[in-house]
Amino acid sequence: MTREELAGNIRRKGSFLCVGLDTDPGKIPSHLLKEDDPVFEFNRLIVDTVHDLAVAVKPNLAFYESMGMKGWMSLVKTFDYIRANYPDMFLIADAKRCDIGNTANMYARTFFDKKSSGFDFDAVTVSPYMGEDSISPFLSWPGKWVIILALTSNKGAADFQFMQEKNGERLFERVLRLSSAWGNEGNIMFVAGATQASLFKDIRRILPYHFLLVPGVGEQGGSLAEVAENGMNKDVGLLVNVSRSIIYADDSENFTAFVRQKAEEIRNEMNRFLK
Repeated sequence: MTREELAGNIRRKGSFLCVGLDTDPGKIPSHLLKEDDPVFEFNRLIVDTVHDLAVAVKPNLAFYESMGMKGWMSLVKTFDYIRANYPDMFLIADAKRCDIGNTANMYARTFFDKKSSGFDFDAVTVSPYMGEDSISPFLSWPGKWVIILALTSNKGAADFQFMQEKNGERLFERVLRLSSAWGNEGNIMFVAGATQASLFKDIRRILPYHFLLVPGVGEQGGSLAEVAENGMNKDVGLLVNVSRSIIYADDSENFTAFVRQKAEEIRNEMNRFLK
C-alpha cells in the first residue's frame, strides 16, 4: 500500500486507528473455546466489527508463535480472511525482527513474499540496533514498509533511548536521523510510544513528514489528544495502535457490541482531530 493510499483511507474513514490483535486464548470469551480455531474465530469477529472504524490491523507475532504450529495457522487464516474481505486494510506484522543481512533477508521473505510464505503484509516492525545492513533487506521489497523502533512506550525505554552524545543528541534522535536516510517517507515509519507524546515535537523537528506507529493509548495510559496535538502532519502521519482496550472490552457472548462501542469512541475522537 502506498503512502497516498494509506492517507486516503485515513481521510475516507475519518480514523487513524490501528487495532492490535494481541490474541491470548486465556482472555478471549469462553464461548469461543468450543470452536475448532478459537483464536481465528475471535480475530474474525474483531475485524468484522471494527473494519470500518480502523485503517490498520496489527497482529503481534509473539501471541501466535507462542502456540507453535497451531498459532501460526491461526495467523495464516486471519491474514487470508482480512486480505479477502477487507483489502483496504493496512496489515502490519508486529515481529520486531533484527539480525544480520542474510537472516534479515529470510525474515523479509517471511512477511513479504506471498509465494514463499503465504504472507504479503504491508509492513513489518524491526529493531535498528544492528544497523543499516540488518534493515536494507526489508527495504528492497517494492511497495512494502519497514517500521523502525525508535521511542518506545515502556518504562525500560529510559535505559538506552535517552542516552545523550556529546553534542546533546539523544539516542532515539540519532536512530530517527540516521535510519530515515536508509529509505524514504513512502517506505519507512517509526514506532513512537504515546506515553512519550510530549517528545513528539522533537520527533517532528527531525522527521516532519514520516508516518509514526503509536502504541500506548489505552491500557498504558497514553493520551490520544497529546499524540494528535504534537504528532500530526499534513497527511495525518499517525497510526495509533490500540489493542487490549478494544479487543478485551468485554468477555460475554455479546462482546462484539462492547468492542464496537470502544472502537467507535476512539474513532470519533480521532475524527474531531482530523476536522
